[in-house]
Amino acid sequence: MKRGVKQSIKHKSNKYLKTTGSVRIISGQFRGRKLPVIDVAGLRPTTDRNKEMLFNWLMQYVTDARCLDVFSGSGGLGFEALSRYAQHCTFIELDQVAARKLSENAELLSLSSEQVDILKGNALNVLGQLTQAYDVIFLDPPFNQTLLPNVIELIVRQDLLSMEGLIYIECEPAAGLYTVPSNWQLLKEKQSSQVLSRLYQREDY
Repeated sequence: MKRGVKQSIKHKSNKYLKTTGSVRIISGQFRGRKLPVIDVAGLRPTTDRNKEMLFNWLMQYVTDARCLDVFSGSGGLGFEALSRYAQHCTFIELDQVAARKLSENAELLSLSSEQVDILKGNALNVLGQLTQAYDVIFLDPPFNQTLLPNVIELIVRQDLLSMEGLIYIECEPAAGLYTVPSNWQLLKEKQSSQVLSRLYQREDY
């Protein structure tokens, strides 16, 4: 079954994409490493402050976890999880150039194909074809595109969140009216004038 276009971690060309900035890994085995990012419309890396908050929330859950970074962009969340000894991360990215940069950054960190899976395509299409459950899911969609309701519905329909798995949702405050299943317990929440962050855990009793 086709799951989108899988990006190879290795490249035949030694020429890397031109970059316009970087994201910093804040802890773990790659602590302090800066990963180059490119200027792509809608790409909005999670700030260091929010990333530190999130991974403080996730501290006891990341090691050996299988992660899914749905709107990968710079890959800052997925690579941070891998730095903190997550077992694997699947990245989903619509933009072809951004997906290639994810692959290049995985290579820079010497991550293997067993640790990283990069799927190029529309998140709704790719999610609809995934069948494996993940322990941690990151949902940080482009703002002002009302993507969360359909994405949440697909995650539930495809049973992509494992038992007691965690899902992090970051969105603009106006988009926070989405609904989640009754078995997703809200563990943490923080809101600023620009960003709403929530962490849920699936509970089945």
